[in-house]
Order: sequence, then C-alpha cells, then structure tokens
Amino acid sequence: MKEWLEKLMGDDTHRVLIGIGLFLVVVFLLYLLHRYIVRHLKERAARTETKADDFIIELLRLPVFGMVVWILLKIFSEIFLKGSKYENFVTDLNTILLIIAIGWLLIKGVRLVFYILQRKLDIQSDNNLVARQNLTRMKIFEGILVGMITFLIVAICLMTFEKVRALGVSLLTSAGIAGVIVGLAAQKSIGAMLAGIQIAITQPIRLDDVVVVEGEWGRIEEITLTYVVVKIWDERRLVLPVTYFMEKPFQNWTRSTASLLGTVFLYVDYSFPVDALRKKLTELLQTHPKWDRRVANIQVTDSKQNYKELRVLLSSINSSINWDLRVDIREKLVDYINAEFPGSFVRTRLEQVEDSSVSGKG
Repeated sequence: MKEWLEKLMGDDTHRVLIGIGLFLVVVFLLYLLHRYIVRHLKERAARTETKADDFIIELLRLPVFGMVVWILLKIFSEIFLKGSKYENFVTDLNTILLIIAIGWLLIKGVRLVFYILQRKLDIQSDNNLVARQNLTRMKIFEGILVGMITFLIVAICLMTFEKVRALGVSLLTSAGIAGVIVGLAAQKSIGAMLAGIQIAITQPIRLDDVVVVEGEWGRIEEITLTYVVVKIWDERRLVLPVTYFMEKPFQNWTRSTASLLGTVFLYVDYSFPVDALRKKLTELLQTHPKWDRRVANIQVTDSKQNYKELRVLLSSINSSINWDLRVDIREKLVDYINAEFPGSFVRTRLEQVEDSSVSGKG
C-alpha cells in the first residue's frame, strides 16, 4: 500500500489530480463554514440599531473568502505541486489570485471609508446644501479611486506573465506615439472623465439638485465620471453625458439655496378688485404649513386688450413644497373669485349693436 501511494504521488499527473480534488473538497467545506458564519453575523447585526455593521459584513464577506482561498491554494501548491511541470502555472495563478484579492479588499476598503463619511452627512434636512456638495465630491472621487485601483490591478496581473512584461517594456519605447494614438481614439471618453472631475471640483450640479434640462423638471439622482442621471418628476430617468452640464445652459433651482419663489398667474377682467384678492391670499397663507413666511404678494404684471394679468408670488423652503403650495393656492384663489366675483375671469363678449337704418324700415 505504501509503495502504491509513493508510486501514485511520484507521478505528476496523479499528484496534481489528487491535489485538485482535495483542494476543491476543502474549498467547498470552507465555503459552507463561511456561509454559516456570515449568516450568524448578519442575524446579530440585524438586532442592532445601526446599519453600518450590516454594510461592513456585506462589503467584506467575499474579499475575505478570496484571501482564504488564496492561502489554501498556496498550501496545496507547496504540498502537491512542488517540482512538477505544473508548478510555474499554479504559482502564476496563485500570484494573480493574491493580486485580485488585495485589489478587491482595497476597493471594498475605499467604499467602506466613503460609506462611513457619507453616513455623517444629513441629506434629509431642509438646508442640506453643504451636505449635498460633500456627497457629490465623495461619489465622484470614490469612482475615480475605484477605477484607478481596477486599472492598476489589471496591469499588475498582466505583468506577472513574462511575455506580457516584455511586451510592456517594448511598448515603453514608443509611448509617445501610442499616447497620441490613444488620445485621438479616446478623445471623447477622456473629455468626459475630465468633465466629471471638473464637476466634482466646481459643482455646477450636485446630488439632489433640482434642475430643468431639455425642458424637463427633475432632480439629480446620480453623477458618475461619464454620465448624469436626472430623475424626472413622473419617475422617468433622463440620462445625459456629463459634458452636457459643461457645454449647454440649464436651470439649477438649488444652486446656492433650496429656498425658492414660485408664481401663480391669473387672468381677470379689468373690473376685478385686486385688493380683495390680496386679503384673501394673506388669510389663506397664515396657517398654511408649506409657506415659509418670506414672500407673498399679488401684482398686476401685464394688461391686454381684454384682461389684466395677476402674478401671485409665493415662497417655500424647497421646490417640491413650493409646487404643492402653488397648486393649493391656485385652486383656492380660483374658487374664491368664482364664488365672490362671478364672471371676473377673462372671457370673450359678443355684443349685438342695433342697426338704426334697419330698425327704421320696420
């Protein structure tokens, strides 16, 4: 039996197959143990008030398992593949797994740091301008760091192969020409990335900003290095290249503050008493929860042949509340005019003028 085992282990192919089989069995058992531990940790984390521990568990469970697999592969390669013709291949594979595991941990670590920083920002408050500025910077720079780490990991993995390393050295001699070619081919992509970095620094838009773009009203939902997602008021998403906000004009209603003035236009007859409507507006706003008590007035802003234009100006702490306020006040003012001053809204009147010449013949 001993001689048979020595003969079996002396053959490279048999030794490799045995090593692979044992490796897969051990990995499977460790995977079951890993699942049990993670499930137990999640159950304990679910009983806590904070959500940070849930996020950390979800963030690190796969990278940690990857590091365990790398250590296991290293051990099995030393036992079963030492001196075999497969040793170099497995060594390169092991190195690549280590690089990927480290890169994965770095990416998860970056996201964990930004998650902790973002948790300190109060985005839900009414005056959240500074919080949205910081959140926008964090999101964009998080994407930059993750992209840089991913690029470096891929480059290092490729450099582990001798042929690729030699190719890389030869390419360095013609880096100037290659740089020009790549620059011309990826001009728009590079421009988009630079625009994304510029937005992170200058911040013409921020997350949760209220904007009007392409004739659509919505909020900035997501900002990346290459595109911006605007959530339209009716739940549609408008996806625009990030360069759009550097090259074309758009409206930003919350650029410096969330407070906003809104207007309601009414078109009434010249005989309508505006002072009565001003008193009614004051009465309606005194107990209205959506008015911030800054601005409320009615002005005659235009006069046409058949009517005069009234502009009702109202202020609120943000655009969403101001929209609801304007809708409510418009409805109540229209009902008030119809009830107290019927016939005051602009209308086209047709008057019949008696022709004296015709009546005289009768």
